[in-house]
Amino acid sequence: MSSLTAQDRCDRCGAQAYIRAHFSHNRELLFCAHHGRRYRAALEPRISEFHDETHLLTTAAQP
Repeated sequence: MSSLTAQDRCDRCGAQAYIRAHFSHNRELLFCAHHGRRYRAALEPRISEFHDETHLLTTAAQP
């Protein structure tokens, strides 16, 4: 699964997406960190893969 980019947007609010929830039949939802945390527990029984890049929010930028 490819990394998320600044152009990937949360399907709930439009903020930058840091989480991708992948479902069967090649469907996915993108979430910002806030909405990803909010909906993860409800989605977990239905998702096949959960790609989380929220660690990038706290990682210092490299020069």
